[in-house]
Amino acid sequence: MTKRFLATAAFVLLSSTVSATDIGTTFETACPFGDCAAGISLSYLGEFVIPTGHMENGVEFGGISGLDFDAATGHYIAVSDDRSERGSARFYELDVDLDASGIKGVSVVKQVTLKDKNGEPFAARTVDPESIRLGKDGIYWGSEGDGKALLAPFVRVASPDGSFFREFKLPEGFAPTADKSTGIRDNLAFEDLAIAPSGDVFVGVEAALYQDGPKSSLTSGSLSRIVRYDGATGEPKAEYVYPVSPIPQAATKADGGNDNGMSEILALDDHRLLAVERSYAQGFGNNIKIMMMDLTDATDVSAIVSLAKNDQRVVPVRKSQVLDLRAIGLVPDNIEAMSLGKAKDGTDVLILGSDNNFSTSQKTQFYAFKVLSRPQQ
Repeated sequence: MTKRFLATAAFVLLSSTVSATDIGTTFETACPFGDCAAGISLSYLGEFVIPTGHMENGVEFGGISGLDFDAATGHYIAVSDDRSERGSARFYELDVDLDASGIKGVSVVKQVTLKDKNGEPFAARTVDPESIRLGKDGIYWGSEGDGKALLAPFVRVASPDGSFFREFKLPEGFAPTADKSTGIRDNLAFEDLAIAPSGDVFVGVEAALYQDGPKSSLTSGSLSRIVRYDGATGEPKAEYVYPVSPIPQAATKADGGNDNGMSEILALDDHRLLAVERSYAQGFGNNIKIMMMDLTDATDVSAIVSLAKNDQRVVPVRKSQVLDLRAIGLVPDNIEAMSLGKAKDGTDVLILGSDNNFSTSQKTQFYAFKVLSRPQQ
């Protein structure tokens, strides 16, 4: 999805910025949904910002839209949403210099080209990488597709060298249609990817499919679907409704646009996930909220063709706000990446990353938080 921040050079420290939030400031949500076993507590470890324009191996670095931790290397993998226009579709291996005292730098260890089913780099505008996770048998990554060009979204598994291994089945009703009667909205499709400890894979759309209702507005939210896959087979197991909130901020620029959508998800266990709700309003900027959701007792809506034309009782996932980045004094850009991981000293951390859209008016940005506590089973 075209939105906002990240960047870095091979073994070059990133530049930091000053915010109103002090290192060590703690934020606690004791009982999300009234469930105290789901409590989470985070401590702020700082921010690093990289300006647009850095070149890596002759290709502009940016568009970071997914991030995940590799415990085997202690590094992170990050996918760029470059549609093979500035360079071939690709992901990076990043070394993040982070410990309990704060985030100090980021370096690029490796750049890997993603390959199509024929073993070739993707042609320009045939793919839109938006998410990445490290799975049991490879690198899981998702493409948002292209609603205007009628390119379907997908989730695939790649080998460490970026070559195609296998693809997940696309459920009915997700493929784009020329008349926009069903399927994904352009630029509001497969933005989110998470892998549970069980191996189940969750894939979310940023906003409602056409048949499920409107996208978010200032007065109403949007019903996004989250597909639950059997990670081993790539077959869909269930679908749940995630209620994206209304747009929290009107544009302050005359006739300016605004939006709100779910830009990433992250599994905490087999039924609790974190979600990024990322909004934008022209003249104001981004508003980023981290939500916790619980899938327990949520209705499986995979057999419901249209949520907008449905007379069955539907229970959406429960959700509760964990963090509002603006409210704690930060000025976030286009946050599209989120990962749990380990700092250099073994500290458990949560890292957020942004997509700079390769725009000189935007930036690549990392936020880091120490995880003091997280949900208990």
